[in-house]
Amino acid sequence: MEVTDIAPLLLRLVVGVTMIAHGLNHWIGGGRIEGTARWFGGLGLRNGVLQAWFSVITEIGAGALLIVGLLTPFAAAAVVSVMLVAGLLAHRRNGFFVFKEGYEYVLVLAVVALALGFSGPGWLSLDHAFDIAITGWAGGGIALGLGVAGTAGLLAVFYRPAPAKNETTEQS
Repeated sequence: MEVTDIAPLLLRLVVGVTMIAHGLNHWIGGGRIEGTARWFGGLGLRNGVLQAWFSVITEIGAGALLIVGLLTPFAAAAVVSVMLVAGLLAHRRNGFFVFKEGYEYVLVLAVVALALGFSGPGWLSLDHAFDIAITGWAGGGIALGLGVAGTAGLLAVFYRPAPAKNETTEQS
């Protein structure tokens, strides 16, 4: 083992634990599933409860896969997709900085996940132990391609924002 083997492990652990914590928060934190469902509904997504459960399962599942380094490009694709949906629907209009509810945080998580798709999980992973070698353009392509396709599919099926309110008023 070389010191360079530690970098992908650290990235997988941090992103994986972050995703699991995020999924658990959607499930059992603050507003629980019902609150998460209302929040998703407020973003324009239909079937809020279903969306909340999709989010929980995706975030916890992708996080767990990243931690152990199994099917890394697919786990990375799930992270890219979740962060892309969040960035587009919840954070984009607020600008870059996270302290203003901007997309800074989701961008970093998505790009680190994408980088793991390209670079692979490293030697300290189940992918390496099981000789699953999907890295380089193939791994990055899976992470980016499936991430974008998942986002596009979710938005096509479930995104129905409320119509903009008419800001003109009638004069009496």
